[in-house]
Amino acid sequence: MLGRMICLTALVVLLSPAGDVQAAVIWTDSGAGHLWSTPENWSTGKVPIASDHAKIEGLPGAIVANEGAVAAQMHVASSGPRESVLTVDGGSLTVAAWLIMAGSAAAQADIEGTFNINDGTVRLGRLDVAHTGKGTLNMNGGSLTVTGPTTIAGKSKAVGHVNLNGGVMNVNNLLMRSQAGSVGTIDVAAGTLTMNGDAVSTLQGYIDNGWITAYGGNGTLQLDYDVTNEGRTTLRATHLLDPNPADGGTVGPGQVELSWTLPDPCVPGQPVAVDVYFTDDLQALEWFTDPAAIQVVGKQSVTSAVVQAQPKTRYYWAVDTYIGDPNDPIFGPIFSFVADNLAPEVNAGQDVVTWLDAGGRTGNLDATVIDSDAYTVQWTVVSEPNDPNSPDASIADPSAEDTSITLSALGEYVLQLEAFDGEYSGSDTVTISVYYDNCQAAQSLPDYVPLAGDINGDCIVDDVDLALLQENWLKDSLLTEVWLKVD
Repeated sequence: MLGRMICLTALVVLLSPAGDVQAAVIWTDSGAGHLWSTPENWSTGKVPIASDHAKIEGLPGAIVANEGAVAAQMHVASSGPRESVLTVDGGSLTVAAWLIMAGSAAAQADIEGTFNINDGTVRLGRLDVAHTGKGTLNMNGGSLTVTGPTTIAGKSKAVGHVNLNGGVMNVNNLLMRSQAGSVGTIDVAAGTLTMNGDAVSTLQGYIDNGWITAYGGNGTLQLDYDVTNEGRTTLRATHLLDPNPADGGTVGPGQVELSWTLPDPCVPGQPVAVDVYFTDDLQALEWFTDPAAIQVVGKQSVTSAVVQAQPKTRYYWAVDTYIGDPNDPIFGPIFSFVADNLAPEVNAGQDVVTWLDAGGRTGNLDATVIDSDAYTVQWTVVSEPNDPNSPDASIADPSAEDTSITLSALGEYVLQLEAFDGEYSGSDTVTISVYYDNCQAAQSLPDYVPLAGDINGDCIVDDVDLALLQENWLKDSLLTEVWLKVD
């Protein structure tokens, strides 16, 4: 039977527009383990420091697996050998200025640079994916943050690809195919792309051009601004099979229901059968040498299957569909999820608008915490009005989920409720806005509409308003001078 592999498209990091500005520390791979942290693997016999220009040339390339990998600037494939690879398997990598893949001042189009991020934290000042050559960024896990510009495919013959198979890629801005003739793509799977500010129109334009796809064209993209991440644009994808658990997600251990959406059959009304495979051994699913050992559904027209998941384990599963030839399944992608204790879900309650009564106000805090394990909670005051004449907010029982609070100052209070289940914690905040009286509190609401006839603005139409109306009855403020000069 044919083997199946996860398609990990390479992401080309754009090369720097300038040549070397200082002597480089070059990767030699002369030491053991291909580790960045091994001094013998570098031309100087020392691991790069924050002021160095690091260059990765050749295969299998450098592996970052520990905290503290740094450089001022960096090239992955700038002069040869033809292929070069940098892999982050954990720990951290920080490059203050730029990281450029597949590029040099000599504009070599035949060099290839690959950057794999499987786990850990990467922080870059600038990222160029394929400046002159071919570059691939495989984002499989961890986090990547670029504080400056990110370019995918710079020069006219550059070819850059980003595969968001997992993890989170945070960019400040994004430029794709900066010159005519360049080719730059992003394929979003289980990973997430976030971009600073409202970049919906920019990303939607790339999507409309076909430069950004979901699951190689077999999925749908979800794009939002200031919803998933405050102040940022977020791009995610869902495969057409709509897998549950979500690809790259986390579920509690124990009994887990896998579910999916069946595609339309080639012949209307004909049932669609599926084969489903489930394992914690990625290689077993990729190589497909013993499919019977990992098969949980065989040629059945079903939309779910129940499996068992052990704690702290990543699982892989795939759904192959028979929509045409009953003997020739269409291989689906490999989805994954982690079985782990879930962090408590915390809802600190709705924001509150209130007012002082006899110099104070006491109200209830009504929170909700959801967790499968026993948990403890703690209320804290994040911020409150700075009023030296009023005591601080007083929470009756900070360790109770539902409690009360006493306030005595005008202004805004922000409270946080944190829940801890012995392993993970979750938190949420609630804002309490305190006004002088109930009229001010009413006027603060976004849907407040003044009453017709409330002349003095006290939220009541009464004799005072009538007296003001009578006092000014039949008066007018019309101009009488035709040509009135004003300063």
